[in-house]
Amino acid sequence: MEHHEKRSTFSGKLGFVLSAAGASVGLGNIWRFPYLAAKYGGGIFLLIYIILALTFGYTMIVAETVLGRMTRKSPVGAYHSFGKSGWLSFGGWINAIIPVLIVPYYSVIGGWVIKYLVEYVMGHGQALASDGYFGAFISNGVSTEACFAVFTLFTVAIIYAGVQNGVERVSKFMMPILVVLSIVISVYSITRPGALEGVKYFLIPNPANFSWMTVVAAMGQMFYSLSIAMGILVTFGSYMKKDVPIEASTKNVEIFDTAIAIMAGLMIIPAVFAFSGGDPDTLQAGPSLMFITIPKVFASMGMGTFVGILFFLLVLCAAVTSSIALTESAVSTFQDELGWSRKKATVIVAVIMLLLGSLSSLGYGPLDFVKIMGMQFLDFFDFLTNSVMMPIAAIATCLLVSKVMGIQKVEKEMLLENGTFRRKKIFDFMIQYLCPIFAAIILFSSVANALGWISM
Repeated sequence: MEHHEKRSTFSGKLGFVLSAAGASVGLGNIWRFPYLAAKYGGGIFLLIYIILALTFGYTMIVAETVLGRMTRKSPVGAYHSFGKSGWLSFGGWINAIIPVLIVPYYSVIGGWVIKYLVEYVMGHGQALASDGYFGAFISNGVSTEACFAVFTLFTVAIIYAGVQNGVERVSKFMMPILVVLSIVISVYSITRPGALEGVKYFLIPNPANFSWMTVVAAMGQMFYSLSIAMGILVTFGSYMKKDVPIEASTKNVEIFDTAIAIMAGLMIIPAVFAFSGGDPDTLQAGPSLMFITIPKVFASMGMGTFVGILFFLLVLCAAVTSSIALTESAVSTFQDELGWSRKKATVIVAVIMLLLGSLSSLGYGPLDFVKIMGMQFLDFFDFLTNSVMMPIAAIATCLLVSKVMGIQKVEKEMLLENGTFRRKKIFDFMIQYLCPIFAAIILFSSVANALGWISM
């Protein structure tokens, strides 16, 4: 029984590109990429990341977008179009559940960003730079919960408005601001005295810094950064009109995303180098780099408050566009699979987000005593989605496209209405062999690491 109620669509290529780029440019690029690059060898990490993005990343983006546009469904429905067997259902649902698990903890970090932005606007930049500020803030359940709720409700309000009115309109407005701000802050950061050492470390590959973990970390970051295996690109592909060329659009997403990741590296790494007098060890601050080290860097600069406002505004734009995409993917699944209206689906997803997110939000404070595999809730959700579920989802998509659907169908969908498929050979080879193997390696390495079998 075929029933085609009018499916929401993006207005055109720009709408898709900016929304998909908004999805992929997020905390992953600005918060995760610089500290991983710093930790795993700077320039050599960057080089490997770019090679992976242009091969593996490209292949997965195309596969998911085609899958969505061909079936015009969100992940579960897209997989079911090829049969109802057990592993197809599993593949579809794992793609659909990932965003439901990511959005809550992502929104907690989004709440932290709102808190810092408000403090900078109020002129409290020096306080943010004081030792122990961040720790005291995240362990105070009431304030983190409030910030998290504000971020979540903001996201939900945009989704409630729909694809063109909400998702696309916000992305078209926020993405250009993001680009301008990142250029301004990068230029400011690079021109600090002593910053050039940091630029060299980040841009010039040094083989001496290479280790196997560089590859694993770059691969994991690429999943996160390009929003692969989160069901987002399947969902956005299903909103894409048939006359919008897939290859040209996805290429723009790749370039946009990698460019912003590089800009984030140029914003953060040279600034920290200049601030620490060129000691690369200060960069190993890990996830707290953005909330502990950066405010200190800003406090030591002239115009610190102004730069702080710009920086956290930029991070907020990136976080909001990504959380919209993740939530959209979840809402779309409920609409398609359970036949709910957009409003009902949005409200129920919001409730799930608030419940699950509260675990992460309170995990450093009142719920501090609860540990899963030795991790706080937030770290555990990050590990579960990024290191376990996403590689599995990617393997499922590769098998679906290469074994069940067949590469011919991909080609046919790509070439609709004067589309192109220039990198067909790379795509065919990657989807059949390298992508599933790579994803399996990430899965194994990260799980073994979490269980303490290997140390990374």
